[in-house]
Amino acid sequence: MREPSTPRTHSGTSGIRAGARAAALLAAAGLLITAVPASAATPPAAEPPADVIPGARTATPALVDGLHEAVDAKARPADAAREHLAAQESRYKITEPRRDLAPLQTLTRGTEETVRLQQKHRGVPVLGGQYVVRMERKGGERVVTGTSGKYFTGLTTGVEPAVAEDVAVRRAVTATERRLGGHRLALTDARRAEERVRPLSGSAGGLVVVPRGEGVLTYHVTVRGSHPVTGAPVLQHVYVDARAGFPVLQYSGIKSVVPPEAPAGTAAGRQADDPAVPPTGTTGSGTLLSGATVDLNVSRAGDDRYVLADRARMADGSKAALTTWDARDKDVYEVLGGWPADLKEFGSPTARFGKDATEAGAVDAHWAAGQVYDYYRKHHARDGLDGRGSAVNSLVGVTQFGMPYVNAFWDGTKMVYGSGDADHKPLSADLDVVGHEMTHGVVENTANLVYAGQSGALNEAVADYFGNAIDVTASGVAMDHPDAGLIGEDLCRTKAPRDCAFRDLDDGATTSGDFLGATFGTDNGGVHLNSTIFSGALWDLRQDLGADLADRIVYKALTEYMTPLDGFTDGRNAVLAAAKDLGVTGQRLNAAKRSFNAHGIVAGWEEALGVDSDELFGKLNVAGTGVGAGGGWWTAAKSNDDGTEPYSVYAGRADGKGAPKLISPNDGRYHVYPATDGKTVVWAAYGAASVDVLSRPIAGGPVRKLYSSTAEDVAGLRVDNGVTVFETLGLFTRHVVHLRPGDRAPTYVDGGGDDVLTGLPSIAHGRVAYVKLYPEGGEYRLGVELLDLRTGRRTLTEPLDEPQTLGQTGINGSNVFWLTDADSADEGRTGIRRANLDGTGTYDISGEGKPGALIATDLTVSEKAVTVNALLPDTAYRNETLPKNWQLTTDGTRKERVSCNRGEQLSPAALEGTGVVWIDGTTGWTNLVTRARPAGRCA
Repeated sequence: MREPSTPRTHSGTSGIRAGARAAALLAAAGLLITAVPASAATPPAAEPPADVIPGARTATPALVDGLHEAVDAKARPADAAREHLAAQESRYKITEPRRDLAPLQTLTRGTEETVRLQQKHRGVPVLGGQYVVRMERKGGERVVTGTSGKYFTGLTTGVEPAVAEDVAVRRAVTATERRLGGHRLALTDARRAEERVRPLSGSAGGLVVVPRGEGVLTYHVTVRGSHPVTGAPVLQHVYVDARAGFPVLQYSGIKSVVPPEAPAGTAAGRQADDPAVPPTGTTGSGTLLSGATVDLNVSRAGDDRYVLADRARMADGSKAALTTWDARDKDVYEVLGGWPADLKEFGSPTARFGKDATEAGAVDAHWAAGQVYDYYRKHHARDGLDGRGSAVNSLVGVTQFGMPYVNAFWDGTKMVYGSGDADHKPLSADLDVVGHEMTHGVVENTANLVYAGQSGALNEAVADYFGNAIDVTASGVAMDHPDAGLIGEDLCRTKAPRDCAFRDLDDGATTSGDFLGATFGTDNGGVHLNSTIFSGALWDLRQDLGADLADRIVYKALTEYMTPLDGFTDGRNAVLAAAKDLGVTGQRLNAAKRSFNAHGIVAGWEEALGVDSDELFGKLNVAGTGVGAGGGWWTAAKSNDDGTEPYSVYAGRADGKGAPKLISPNDGRYHVYPATDGKTVVWAAYGAASVDVLSRPIAGGPVRKLYSSTAEDVAGLRVDNGVTVFETLGLFTRHVVHLRPGDRAPTYVDGGGDDVLTGLPSIAHGRVAYVKLYPEGGEYRLGVELLDLRTGRRTLTEPLDEPQTLGQTGINGSNVFWLTDADSADEGRTGIRRANLDGTGTYDISGEGKPGALIATDLTVSEKAVTVNALLPDTAYRNETLPKNWQLTTDGTRKERVSCNRGEQLSPAALEGTGVVWIDGTTGWTNLVTRARPAGRCA
C-alpha cells in the first residue's frame, strides 16, 4: 500500500477488458479485466428450464437460477455436481466435466451445498476458469438449484511449451524490472551493477492457460524482491507465453486498503511459538487508541510473559490462535519476503497490556481481529478466513525503510498494519480497516476474485463493504449518518474524519461519471479507483434492505455465486440471484435492482464511455508494447480480436487516411516495441530462443534481421534515416547501441564496458541522445550525452545540479530534452530540461521545484512541442491524477493537456507540430488515438 506522502510509480503494463460482458480476462490486454473470450455463445437446444444468463463469448451460461433437478444423493458433492453438468450437456456445453473440472472447494451451510470446480484444459489449469454448482439436500434427496461461473468452451490450444522454463523466468523478471524502473536511470543503479545484485528474482509456478480466444499457454511466474527505483517490496504475477516467451499479462499480488506505492510481495504465515510449556489462555485487557478499555483474550507463555495469542475463540475446533505480532523493528519488505525468524508475539509482563501495546496499534489489532472473527462466525457460520479455523496472524508497527508506513494489506497468509504517521494512527486503529484486510482473506478463500481490473475492484468493494458493515454495527453508527460510509476515518490524529478517510462508500460514484480506464501498472487496473462504484451499490442495498438481510445477500453472492473473473455486471447478477435465493421478491427485489441502476451497473455500460480524440487503431489487445511515430506515420503492435494471437506490428498514416499496413510476419513470435521515421519500421521480435531486432520499409520489401540475442532483452527502439538505436538489457548491464545501414554488429555508444550504464535513447538529424551513468573521481554521476554520428564526437550536456535520476531523452533540430529528478524528497516531481546540441545552454523549461511540476515518466518531442506522460503530484487517486499527456512549448512558456479523456493515457509519440498519437484506456480497451492540437486546461 502507498503512503499518502509518496508518489505513485507508473508503468505501461496493461491489463484487460473491463466488462460487464464478463467473460474476458485479457480480452483487451491493454486494460481492465473481465473474462476471457472463448467462443460465441449459442442458445440451448431447448427452452431453458429457469432463469439463464448467457456467458460472454462462451457457450456455457454465466448464471442459471431457479433449478430443481435431482442428482445422486449418496455421491460426494463434487461428483454429484459434475454428474449434473454431464447430464445437462445441451445446456452447459461442457462435454467432459469429470475430466475438465477438478474439485476445488465444497461449502456446506445447513442443507445447502456449494461446489466450486476448477476448469482444466488438457490437464492444465485455466486462469479464472471456475464453475459453481449449488445444491440442496432435503428428505434424503439432493437437487441442483443453480449454477454460475466461467467455463471457456472455445479453448483448443496445445499444452506443450516451446520455451524453456528458465527463459520464461528470466524474461518475466526483466519485464518487471523494465515496467517498474525502465523509464529512468538512477544513481542507485550503479551499486547494483558493481555488486552484481539484481533487485528481483522469479520462480515458475507451472503452466496456466490464459483464456483468451482459443487459449494462450503460459508459464505463471511469481516475481519477488524490491522495486528497482524506490526499494519498496514487489510481488508480481507474470504470465509468459510458453510458445514465444513474451509476458502477456502481469499484475501485482498485494491486496491493500489504499493503493500501494509499488507492488508488494507475499510472506508465509505461521502459528504462535510452541514453547516447551504450552501457552495457557486467560483474559487480559488493554486500551484502544480511541481511549476505550477492552477485554483481550491472551495467553501466558512458558517464560511467564503474557502474549497477544487468543486461543479461546477456536478452542472447540481447530485450536488455532488469533495472534498479534510485534513488527515495529521490521520494514515492510522484510515481512513480505517471508516470515522473519525473530518475530515475536506482542508481549507484556502482566495480562494488562499497557501504553506500549496501545501506541503500536497492537491492542487495536488484537481486539479488532476478534471482532471480525466473531462477526463471520455469528452471522455467516464461518470459522475463520478460510472457513476451516486456520490461524489468524496480524503484524503491527511495520515501517518502510524505518520511516512511517501508512497502509495495511493482506498478503495471502496474514494481515500487515503500518505504523501510521503524524496524521494517521497505526493502521489497525480502525475496525473497518481490519475488517477490510481480513475480508480479503475471506474473498481469497471463496470467489478468489482476481486482483486486477473490474474483478479486483469487486474484490476491494466486498472488502470495503464487510469492513464497514462490521465497523458501523459495532459502533452503533446509523446507516444514514453522513459519515457512515467512510473507510479509515478513525485513523485521524489531527484532522476531521472525512479529511483523512481513504474512501467513502456514499460518494455516489457511477460507471458513467466516475469509471476510470487504467492499466495494470496503475492501481492494478483501478482496483481502488473504481471500487466505490460497486461498493456504493452494495451500501445502498444495505440502507434499503436492512443490515442483516443485505449482509447475508452479499455473503451468499460472494461465497456461492461469484467466480474469479467476474466484472461489475456479473457481480450485480450474483447479488440479485443471491437475494432471490434468500426469498427477496417484489418491491424489495426492485429496490436491490435500483441500487445497481443508480450506480450505472447495467448491461453494456462500457459502450457509453466517450472520448475527445480520434481513433486510429482500435482494441489493440496488447500489453506494454509502446507506440512509435515519425514522418507522418504511426506504428503499433496489435493482437487479433480475441487477443489469442501473438502481437503483430502495423503502421498507418497519422492523418487516418488509408488502412493500416501489416509490417511484421505472423510467425508465432511477439513483434513489439515498434518505431518509425516514416520510411522504415523497426521492432523487436520475441521467440522461444532469441530476441531479434527487425526492420522493414513501410513501402514494402523484405524483413531484415538487424540484431539477435539469446541472453539479452531489448528496449527503447528508435530509427532515423536508416540508423537504428536501442537498449540492450543484460542481467547487470544496460547499454545503448546503434546500427547504421549495412552494419553487421551494433556499436556501443558507451564502449560496452561494465562500469558504464546508458539508456533511454533518442535520435534525430544525425545525433543520438541518451542518459549516461558513469564513474568520475571515485563516484558515479548521471548526465545526458550526445553522439554526433557523422563525426563520432560525444558531448556531455552542461549540468545544472546533481540529479538522482534521469529520464527519457528527446531530440529535435535545435535542442536535446530530458527528464530530471534531483530532489528525492519532493514526492517524485521531475523537471523537464533542455540544452543546445553542443551541450551548452542547459536550463529547465519546467523546473522540478516550481509550482505545477509534474511526475513525468515519458517524453517525446517535435520541432514545436515537448510532450510528457505524467502524473499530478497529488496523493488522491482520481481522473486527474492518472497518467496523462501534457504538452509544453519548447521554451516552456505554455503547458496544457493533450486530451481531456477520462482514463489512463500512455506512450505518447510526437508527430509534426503539436500532433501526438498515444494509447488511451478511457473506453476500457487500449486504443491508438490522436489529436492534432492540445485540448487545453481540461477544467
